[in-house]
Amino acid sequence: MSALDSIDSLLFSLARAFCTPLAVFIQIQGCMICLILALGWACAAYVRNREIKRMKDGMRCGNSFSFLCHDISELEHSNQIKLPRVTVVMPLKGFGEHNLLNWRSQVTSLYGGPLEFLFVVESKEDPAYHSVLRLLQEFKDDVDAKVVVAGLSTTCSQKIHNQLHLEDINCASFVKVGVENMHKDSKYVLFLDDDVRLHPGTIGALTTEMEKNPEIFIQTGYPLDLPSGSLGSYCIYEYHMPCSMGFATGGKTFFLWGGCMMMHADDFRLDRYGVVSGLRDGGYSDDMTLAALAGAHNRLITSPPVAVFPHPLASDLSFGRYWNYLRKQTFVLESYISKVNWIMNRALFSSHCYLSWGFAAPYFMALIHVAAVLRIYGKGYSLEETNITSGGLLLVSCLAICTFTELLSMWNLTRIEVQLCNMLSPEAPKLSLATYNWVLVFIALVVDNFLYPLSAFRSHFSQSINWSGIRYHLKNGKISKIERSKDMGPKFTDLGGKHLYGKKGAPPKVSFLSSLARSLAQWRQPKKFDV
Repeated sequence: MSALDSIDSLLFSLARAFCTPLAVFIQIQGCMICLILALGWACAAYVRNREIKRMKDGMRCGNSFSFLCHDISELEHSNQIKLPRVTVVMPLKGFGEHNLLNWRSQVTSLYGGPLEFLFVVESKEDPAYHSVLRLLQEFKDDVDAKVVVAGLSTTCSQKIHNQLHLEDINCASFVKVGVENMHKDSKYVLFLDDDVRLHPGTIGALTTEMEKNPEIFIQTGYPLDLPSGSLGSYCIYEYHMPCSMGFATGGKTFFLWGGCMMMHADDFRLDRYGVVSGLRDGGYSDDMTLAALAGAHNRLITSPPVAVFPHPLASDLSFGRYWNYLRKQTFVLESYISKVNWIMNRALFSSHCYLSWGFAAPYFMALIHVAAVLRIYGKGYSLEETNITSGGLLLVSCLAICTFTELLSMWNLTRIEVQLCNMLSPEAPKLSLATYNWVLVFIALVVDNFLYPLSAFRSHFSQSINWSGIRYHLKNGKISKIERSKDMGPKFTDLGGKHLYGKKGAPPKVSFLSSLARSLAQWRQPKKFDV
């Protein structure tokens, strides 16, 4: 028997195995996952399209500022002076190609109430420090903004440390120190990542919802990823898409995106629900920690339909940087603040891994079915000779139809998001759906779902992660050790491609394989934690 005949025999055996009841169940399950995702995206598209129609109706009725508010009378001076003060806190790290445009969109908000901006950096050596100073000099006295140097974190992630500015904190004074840079009259605090591109009316829309319903704990939003063309960027676009289904609930959502969170300032001043202490004492992920607190205290997380933000990805975003980002996202499931939170994270870990491979496996099976049929007709075999039924092709056809339905729903939601963003920012360069490559979107769907469980298991067994040159070690769900070394980390951030160091502090260039080998070596080392 030739080698090719042996391959054919193996191929036909796999095709027969993939027609067994268990295999058929897996393939039908994959089709159902596609249809459920398509339905969720269709509902989210309906909610956002309703907002577009509302804005168009307002324009036809003479409200040229419908992208700012529903009722043009809200822009009258008598109403504007009643708006509450908002403090916007932006923890910064590094400087990249999109940062200036993002920061400019944040400080040029058309919110009519008192507004202050706090740009928080780890140190003056951060490339973001001098860049944001130059930007603020352009506005001078037109914007109430300042740059705050927070120093190094010791008990939590650097991002959380920058958000709270927890220098020299102790149990007796943490409330005072944590909000020392916030204006005493601020009613709300808005946390933004530096890669968020706001619309002129975003802060006003978030504040309006908070004023309407004081029971809201957190107002959030979601990114509209703008892929740069690489497979890694499309994998990130696909990874964020399920979060968009939070809009399908009509406001209330179970998805909390750490890139945009508006909260009551008094929640931090008074440490309500353990907000500050939960973040401060070993917190790794701000959004997961706050989501856990919201669930524990039955607090409400909502998102208005207009809270969707253009999120341009780095033009040189490699697949290796996507993998690093995925590692950081799966690592958040290893952090927790309570036993109930641990159980919820384990349930999310198990279900996400199961569903991800449940989504990806049918495509491998379909590939085997198609390859077997091609070999049969190519070599002139009969179905009786190979004992292969036509059931395999039927399953492939069903999967193809469900996949097309899913991609169509994803395309429609992205189309509506692009239109909504263009209407919410009429002064900004227009976004276009034509830049999306839907073949790469399909490949990213399969690749991302295949890699997610691998990344999740890697995070579970390592209990450590390198985030922008800082290695965090977890113990009992909290950060127990922090290691800093410019030689151990990347030169750029994962999504925005931001420079993390100045010229003097830049680490030597290493290949992706070298980085992977070093990561594997660190994984195999025994875990050591500080007591």
